[in-house]
Amino acid sequence: MPERSAAPASSRLQAWAVRHPRAFRHLLNWYPCYRGTGGKVTFIAEDWSEMRVRLKLNWRTRNYVGTIYGGSLYACVDPHFMFMLMHRLGPEYTVWDKAASIRFRRPGRTALTAVCRMPDAEVAEVQRLLESEPKVDRTYNVDLVDAGGVVHATVEKVVNIRRGAPPGPVAVAVEAPLAAAQQAPNALPGASPKPQKAGPRGASGKA
Repeated sequence: MPERSAAPASSRLQAWAVRHPRAFRHLLNWYPCYRGTGGKVTFIAEDWSEMRVRLKLNWRTRNYVGTIYGGSLYACVDPHFMFMLMHRLGPEYTVWDKAASIRFRRPGRTALTAVCRMPDAEVAEVQRLLESEPKVDRTYNVDLVDAGGVVHATVEKVVNIRRGAPPGPVAVAVEAPLAAAQQAPNALPGASPKPQKAGPRGASGKA
């Protein structure tokens, strides 16, 4: 039976993002999960070594006491270290967020910014450690600061990295569903036959 391999959508998106960080930035800023944080990614380096974020105080991010909501402070930087590691290491590695924490230092009453960095030395160190270990945990920190450089919150992320790609493409059999569709063009594979409607009351059903 012939089989067809379908590459996971996540793998295709990752390969595209590596080549087009600027376009990925626009896509991420419109993605509902991230857009809901109130944050905005303002810059992604061509080699994915740096990501910058801006978080404004507005009606979407203002909490009950008039300062930036704590969930927005965390969520606006949540995925970025994982993104940078995934795109810098390549598909031969699997990267997952493992743990996170946030320390609130001062209420956010104005726009805040954050800079997440993944330098060459850190990428090389991860690769070196994974030559002798099946997986490693790495801890990264980022501050959210105001225009004067005053720190309002510090986020700590623990990222798990292991050598080896995620589970590969699933082989999809194509002949059986195709044959079924040819036999019953209006039916989906696995669907029950559609019951026929009864004729008008009193009809004998005879020709």
